[in-house]
Amino acid sequence: MVDSTVTDVRPSPGPATRSPRASAAALSGIAATAVTLGVAELLAGLLLRLSGGSGTPSPLLAVGGAFVDRTPPWLKDWAVETFGTADKIALGVGMGVTLVALGALVGWLTARSRPLGLGLFAVVGLIALVAVASRPSTSVLDLLPTLVGLFVGARVLLSLLSRTEVGSEPATGTEPSVAEAGRTEEPEQRIPDRPGEPTRRGVLGAAAGAGVLGALAIAAGQALARTGRVGRDLIALLGLPTPARSVIVPAEAMSDVPGHSAYVTPNAEFYRIDTALFVPKMDTEGWRLRVTGMVDREIEMGIEELLAENHVEALVTLTCVSNSVGGNLVGNARWIGWPVRELLARAGVRPEADMVLSRSVDGFTAGTPLEVLTDDRNALIAVGMNGEPLPPEHGFPVRLVVPGLYGYVSATKWLTELKVTRFDQDEGYWTPRGWSALGPIKTASRIDVPRRGDVQVPSSGTVPVAGVAWAQHRGISKVEVRVDDSPWNEAELLAEPTVDAWRLWTWQWEAQPGEHTLTVRATDGDGELQTDAVASPAPDGASGWHSVTVRVE
Repeated sequence: MVDSTVTDVRPSPGPATRSPRASAAALSGIAATAVTLGVAELLAGLLLRLSGGSGTPSPLLAVGGAFVDRTPPWLKDWAVETFGTADKIALGVGMGVTLVALGALVGWLTARSRPLGLGLFAVVGLIALVAVASRPSTSVLDLLPTLVGLFVGARVLLSLLSRTEVGSEPATGTEPSVAEAGRTEEPEQRIPDRPGEPTRRGVLGAAAGAGVLGALAIAAGQALARTGRVGRDLIALLGLPTPARSVIVPAEAMSDVPGHSAYVTPNAEFYRIDTALFVPKMDTEGWRLRVTGMVDREIEMGIEELLAENHVEALVTLTCVSNSVGGNLVGNARWIGWPVRELLARAGVRPEADMVLSRSVDGFTAGTPLEVLTDDRNALIAVGMNGEPLPPEHGFPVRLVVPGLYGYVSATKWLTELKVTRFDQDEGYWTPRGWSALGPIKTASRIDVPRRGDVQVPSSGTVPVAGVAWAQHRGISKVEVRVDDSPWNEAELLAEPTVDAWRLWTWQWEAQPGEHTLTVRATDGDGELQTDAVASPAPDGASGWHSVTVRVE
């Protein structure tokens, strides 16, 4: 009898592999991105620590700064109006979400095509390198952290993906025989892992661990960058200069109405709007201020020389051009500083100059009309704020304070240079981005109380309405309040110590039950009424009358 059994003699194929699951590949890409940034940020922080805080070797800060530099006016306006002083937090969150998405895409794509995935990874790295190279005071050495981070990140990505590529064939490496093919199979069971092959849980654990280490390295690198090089704080050592003229705020300028703005804004509550993603940590021992350009004598001075000059104290209200009608991007403080006009007089300004371009340590510039820095107003090279050295977020060790102009053309923080020049030869940071070159502050007023919502009428039968008005270097001569469409009522103006600061006002409202709209307008010291024409902040400041709607119970 002939044996009819057919023996399969085809060679057994080697263990086949399949692409990792999408979730594992994406997680591997996110982890590799975290490691890339972690290595780069840690090396950047160390480099900054050793170099004394020059350059911007951090790829995160460089990309964020490059994005801010290219922000169109409408987007900046929207961001400030939507997020206020938390705009940088919002940018950081947005960058984080974008990086996670890019990392996941790189991991998924690399698992399917090494050239495509690694090509995308290289393109993203090239963008970071270009951003680093574009930052102020950057050297070739500043590119090293990003390059090393990219190399390490690519190695981690390939290592994690190789761990996820598991065999798809049975462990025996043979095909079933004809007899076995006809046999009824039991429900499919999980194939045990091969000896030495990482489990799925182990692969995900390795990716998660790499991601956590990367995140910790990012935090450590940024902490190093924020502390900068340790040096002497000469302002703290020598103390603030005693001003030749001090400020005394009379009690008549301040209000006791609950919720009314304080006449002097505390440092911790003063608004902060600038282009720096992280506050520069400057070493006062190495700080220098240079006066250059159209001058007879260029000047360079250190902090000790500056502190030795004759300083004054002045009340000046600062306003951000991005402040919306009724907004809070405005604050009043007591500033100690040396008048800019005295420094410019020492340098000898040439007749053809009409602008001073101030420069910050982070590369920001502001173009200020020469005339407002040389007239009798309190335009200061400031070192103190409300009796203390400038807080880091407000420009330590030195900043500009100029009454009557929006901050984007005058209030340069972390000041390092004053270049005397012309408007037809130079322009500040925001001017080529669509903002006005001169930036004079518009007359504005705001209702602080009552705020929107329900109002309880006290037993006196009147409701206090209170707020502030400002027209820096012109002053405020009158404030009026209107209820719905009724005639305007003149408010009581509190004392005005200086025309360079805001003025508080109050009005007693004999409120009636129901819903009402309160509107305020101001008249400046020149007799000009605040315009009711509604305008957005871009390109030269918001305008319109502030209103609040309340319901009286």
